[in-house]
Amino acid sequence: MMSESIAAGSNPRRNVNDMVRSAKERIEELSVEELQAEIERGDVTLIDIRDPREAWERGAIPGARSMPRGMLEFWFDPESQYYRGGLSFDTRYVVYCAGGGRSALAADVLQDLGYTNIAHLTVGFNGWAAAGGAVEPVHPDPKYFRTADTD
Repeated sequence: MMSESIAAGSNPRRNVNDMVRSAKERIEELSVEELQAEIERGDVTLIDIRDPREAWERGAIPGARSMPRGMLEFWFDPESQYYRGGLSFDTRYVVYCAGGGRSALAADVLQDLGYTNIAHLTVGFNGWAAAGGAVEPVHPDPKYFRTADTD
């Protein structure tokens, strides 16, 4: 049964574009040039939140850490059993995805977790690569694949 507040229209449905727009109001956005300047200064940790298959197919920004969006909150939260360690609430992190939508949501949620120096690459990896940004190949780790010999 539908609740009265939804039936009365007080809780309208939002779509993902609404969510991304809302997140972008709360986060810092970087252009390709701004990110390049931060990389050159050496004071940023890049977080690639794309699915690993995207990186295997297209490459990654050199030095980026792969932390897929589906596990991001768990890997960044020190209270989570999946916490990756070595993450500081004050470190400068810039997250990126393919086009900028997922990374906007990710930057917003990392701020919700208490990280204070977060930004995202507005145009994502695709915009970075199209602008001539450095890209390094990413090769799948064979430990994640089974062969006929190991079945």
